Amino acid sequence: MSMTLETQAIRPVPFREVRHDQPDDCVHYEPVATRFAAMNWTIPMHCHEGLHQLQYLTEGSVQGRIDDRQVSGCAPVFFLMAPGSMHGFQYSHDAVGHQLTLPSATLARWLAQTPVLEQWLNGSFMLHPCAVQAERWRIGFEQIAEEFESAHPGRVQTLCALTTLMAVQAGRLYGAQAVGEKRYDTRDALARRFKALVELHYGKHWPLSDYAALLGVGQDHLSRACRKAWGLGALTVLNDRLLLQARRLLAYTPLSVSEIAEQLGYADSAYFSRVFRRGVGRTPSEYRVLAEQGIHSAD
Repeated sequence: MSMTLETQAIRPVPFREVRHDQPDDCVHYEPVATRFAAMNWTIPMHCHEGLHQLQYLTEGSVQGRIDDRQVSGCAPVFFLMAPGSMHGFQYSHDAVGHQLTLPSATLARWLAQTPVLEQWLNGSFMLHPCAVQAERWRIGFEQIAEEFESAHPGRVQTLCALTTLMAVQAGRLYGAQAVGEKRYDTRDALARRFKALVELHYGKHWPLSDYAALLGVGQDHLSRACRKAWGLGALTVLNDRLLLQARRLLAYTPLSVSEIAEQLGYADSAYFSRVFRRGVGRTPSEYRVLAEQGIHSAD
């Protein structure tokens, strides 16, 4: 299978799930062949705002990119794409699998009492499940496919329950791989609650004191928790999230630097450029040129 994503023009494409505007649908399901075969099994780089997407291949293989990471895998392979994450893939023509899309607000509501899981699911990732988990997901997605096309009483409740189970299993497996099986103390939980808030509000340019007040702790205590969890102070975590979004917009959209600055909440594009250069080591224009050449060493 040849990979063409590196050489093709990379621009976001619109992606709207046709059934999300129907009140009785909490999720949208489709087999991967429904959309991918019509696009010659190549999905251009794009992102979903306000949507989470779960994809599970039971046959075939895939290569592509999630943000600045090259990814590849042979079935069984599972992807979770978080909102705002740029991604594009090329699939083998024998690919078989499932794709599930749901509003991120819905997922957050389902996991509101489990902040660690919610945090793990705030970023995109790929998983290679063991045989036991692969069989669980195969059965689970087949149940979702059947229920989605049905008109049985309790259809919505069943879809919600099955989708929650998929998300929880994916979050647990990702968490185990990413940070190991360990117990989270109070500071771990605080750092992850902070990061979840940053994901929701980073574009509003709240001062760190506002986040600390909302979490009921002092700024120093919050920074200590973040350093323990990730080796970074709270302010660095906040600034890094803004820079990540800036890099995405520069690499994958035709927006001008001033338009990107405005979208990210900066009233002065020159100030945004200084902040970007200080954080990334290149001006926004320099970074965009390198991104177009496929060079992402700045990240």
